[in-house]
Amino acid sequence: MAEVNTGGNDKGKGKKVKQKKVDLRVDFTPMVDMNMLLITFFMFCTSLSKPQTMEINMPTRDEPSDPTVAKSSEAITILLGGDNRVFYYFGMIDEESYLNPKFLVESDYSENGLRAMLLNRNRKAIADLQELKLKKLNNQISEEDFKKQSIEIKGQKGSPTVMIKALDESTYKNLINVLDEMQIANIGKYAIVDIQDGDLFLVRKALGLITDEDLKK
Repeated sequence: MAEVNTGGNDKGKGKKVKQKKVDLRVDFTPMVDMNMLLITFFMFCTSLSKPQTMEINMPTRDEPSDPTVAKSSEAITILLGGDNRVFYYFGMIDEESYLNPKFLVESDYSENGLRAMLLNRNRKAIADLQELKLKKLNNQISEEDFKKQSIEIKGQKGSPTVMIKALDESTYKNLINVLDEMQIANIGKYAIVDIQDGDLFLVRKALGLITDEDLKK
């Protein structure tokens, strides 16, 4: 608190009056208490920013790294190329795949590209998830049961297994875009795996770096 100290009064009339001496001292002790109250207030009332993370499934040592363990009818392989080009194919590569011009499909990152394909291949799981969301909105199931059943639906039999393979020419942005599509299409089984020689061959053939004449040699 501010304190004002004054000197003594001179007595008697006609005497020269001394100038009053004023001493000021500001006490900041209450300010410390107020600052602590403000800090406490903001700590309880302000929501701290949480780090944004993205779930990425990678093969573990206990799981076979060979992508052929996925069923051919459920397997989808997405190949990330340079210049924002992206390709995909269904099933597994065999000898006929190299000669089939329609085996490898070029797509893009638009809504009518990869997203449309993934939504179509995963339509049964998406329909089941919609029914599950309605049950949750009607309070027929709890939040814990909703999360548990959602995981089961995404991994149910017949749902696609997506393998993401990136060429050296692809960018980190391309990978993020594909991972976003996994979330939008509710793909429960997907992983980033190493690209194989057969995949490189198909991409080079699609880019015109390998012709049918080269295959006959």
